[in-house]
Amino acid sequence: MVKRPPVSLKVRALQWLAQREHSRSELRERLLRLAARASEAGEAGDAPDDPAEANSAGASDPRTTEREIDALLDWLAEHRYLSDARFVESRLNARRARFGSQRIVREIGRHDLALSTEQLHELRATEYERALAVWRRRYGSAAPATDVAARLRQMRFLAGRGFAPDVIRRVLRLSGLVDELAEGPDPAS
Repeated sequence: MVKRPPVSLKVRALQWLAQREHSRSELRERLLRLAARASEAGEAGDAPDDPAEANSAGASDPRTTEREIDALLDWLAEHRYLSDARFVESRLNARRARFGSQRIVREIGRHDLALSTEQLHELRATEYERALAVWRRRYGSAAPATDVAARLRQMRFLAGRGFAPDVIRRVLRLSGLVDELAEGPDPAS
């Protein structure tokens, strides 16, 4: 069996970017992990006894690898293969139909990015309609839940999806659920 040469970091980064958009920080982490695995595999193989030979054989200083990866990321951004704005837009489009603005903002923040003011405003302006659509997909047009436990389960479901509490109350009020919760237990019972 013929061994293929290892794929370069640049080729691997381009392959990943061809599959989907990545943030700079996410791609950097993936490339660092790949470089670490490659250096571990190189050390586990036929490592030369002389340290000077080891450096020429592919084992490199981690700081050098980080600089090489940062230079590669700069090159990818310069040639428009990597764009944080495109990443934010694609993530926003992929998540908008299923999640609330709180969850989307938190997820994008994990990539050290933020939504623009217009994107955030548009996301919050449509949150009620999106929450209502998510609730209807999950619970259908069936009759509203009759017990408190089922009502709270529906509220937790929407909260887990990242919808704001006031939006959740509006959605459930539409279905007649929150009015009864706000009143408390029926004094006659």
